[in-house]
Amino acid sequence: MFRPQIKVMDCTVRDGGLMNKWQFDDDFVRAVYKACNDARIDYMEIGYLSSESAFSRQEYGSWKFCAESDIQRVTEGIERKIKLSAMADIGRIEYDDIPLKADSSLDMVRVACYVHQLDAAIALAHHCMEKGYEATINLMAVSTVGLRDLEEALDDLAKSRVPIIYLVDSFGAFYSEDIDTLSRKYMASLPDKTIGIHCHNNQQLAFANTIAAIINGVNYLDGSLYGIGRGAGNCPLELLLSFLKNPKFRVRPLIEVIETHIIPWRKKIDWGYFIPYMITGVLNQHPRAAMAHMESDRKEEITEFFNRITNATDLV
Repeated sequence: MFRPQIKVMDCTVRDGGLMNKWQFDDDFVRAVYKACNDARIDYMEIGYLSSESAFSRQEYGSWKFCAESDIQRVTEGIERKIKLSAMADIGRIEYDDIPLKADSSLDMVRVACYVHQLDAAIALAHHCMEKGYEATINLMAVSTVGLRDLEEALDDLAKSRVPIIYLVDSFGAFYSEDIDTLSRKYMASLPDKTIGIHCHNNQQLAFANTIAAIINGVNYLDGSLYGIGRGAGNCPLELLLSFLKNPKFRVRPLIEVIETHIIPWRKKIDWGYFIPYMITGVLNQHPRAAMAHMESDRKEEITEFFNRITNATDLV
């Protein structure tokens, strides 16, 4: 599936950090950065840009904030072959807390928003572009958006200067047919934009859905090492690179860092395919209830979770 326009984004630290409040140590982030460099990934999303007035450093790790000093510390001494990205959530970053690109190691800011926040997201993305960054808008939870609202959102995005728009399966609710329909709709509505895809793995479809998007011409692809990410996690990066058949990519550095740094985290946090995450995906719900269940001492009581979430009184 070689197509030179395709760009791959690693989301290991940013999305994986949703499972441990970004409490990754420097060795971990540095190892992921080096592996992505060696694998010749196009972008690494190293965390979030957040204002310290919104979050406490006593509770959240460095990669919730992506301060320049922290980025330089973990990348120092490694030849840079990759672009760095950070995500910004509407309402959690002040404009003045975003440095000029000339003063930052970041290359891209990805603005994440829900459909009702789109005007603010476009304004923030334009602000980042004016400061010298590449920018995207990641429109989240599209599986919950009605057709009229989606068409209005795509019309607003078409009028914006933001060059890259992401289709996001936030709840892992989509099937490949949905991705096929939506990716075609995004591309028809946004002919002057590049379309990206970010999938969650609640129904074990993140990889398949990413492939469906690729077939339709989507060119920015998200993945994470061993699929680490919020709840059910993301499209596994090592699978994605193996599928793309682009001779520039090297899979071995990813396998190595998975062995040395990602697999040990499986003993500390549970991401990936688990029944509670499946249930919220099938029901097209945010995984917060499943995450709370998985963090409790009752995480193996999956029938109780099913009954509670579905209000089931008996089992068929």
